Amino acid sequence: MRTLVLGGTRFLSREIARQARDRGHEVVCAARGLAGDPPQGVEFVRVDRSEDGGLAPLEGTFDLVIDVASQPSLVRRAVAELAGRAGHWTFVSSRSVYADFREANQVLHEPLAPGADETDPRNFGPAKVACEQLVGDEALLVRAGLIVGPEDQSDRFTYWVDRLARGGPVLAPGTPDDLVQLVDVRDLAAWTLDAAGEGLSGPYEAISMPFGRGRLLAEIAAGLGVRPELVWAGQEFLAEQKVQPWMGPRSLPMWLPLPEYTGFTRDTSAALAAGLHIRPVADTARDTLAWQRASGHTVSRSGLTPAEEAGLLRLLV
Repeated sequence: MRTLVLGGTRFLSREIARQARDRGHEVVCAARGLAGDPPQGVEFVRVDRSEDGGLAPLEGTFDLVIDVASQPSLVRRAVAELAGRAGHWTFVSSRSVYADFREANQVLHEPLAPGADETDPRNFGPAKVACEQLVGDEALLVRAGLIVGPEDQSDRFTYWVDRLARGGPVLAPGTPDDLVQLVDVRDLAAWTLDAAGEGLSGPYEAISMPFGRGRLLAEIAAGLGVRPELVWAGQEFLAEQKVQPWMGPRSLPMWLPLPEYTGFTRDTSAALAAGLHIRPVADTARDTLAWQRASGHTVSRSGLTPAEEAGLLRLLV
């Protein structure tokens, strides 16, 4: 197949391009080239979708088009400028398309209105909804959740790998039974290519089934060959101490307060039935630590600093 990856220079889109190349696809990566380099062995075409006609350097037709954009204006231009030259279209979306996480419902945000600020993080969900509508009903919509593994720069999962590897008492948020979901970037890329090749369409929740946070940390520790010393902190304590949820500075990643996010975890049986493979967390943790050490990646975008964690632990013990 001739496969166009709109992106291909960072994390998921780069892994998709790498795996498509290894499958024997003729892979074209189209991007500005500011976020990184595409994998070796693919064709790179420098484009700028922020301008009308920005995809003009792309030549020929494509069996598959895979897009990871989050700005509707970029998707709108791609759909228009590739009209008649694209076979199956895949759009990597997000669980952020859902409007209310208090319940496990299927109510979507209203699509972001034309002219609204597409770069405002508060508009991310509505922007993804608008993107989904632009690619049409025949497209595959990959509603990914937390994507983890080697080359992840967000430090949400990587924080826990790094922290457990360092040893000592570890501040853990919530309770061991709190539910989490994740998907290894390599598994998501493989399934995206499989599903696109089969011509699947419509939305799929592409992530693991929910499982407990205690199991998550235990499996990370198993992959690293360590025995964790976990100190659990309730969400009331964390809120009082201004510990942020999910990601970012002074946060405990992958933690979300309840009941506001009771419906954040979702049933992913459709994607699993359609062939999505979820590798053991221990394997992802081991490979993530190996990448971190080989690349020199320093966990800094999310989590607690050692001093912040030590201060909180002193209040608990």
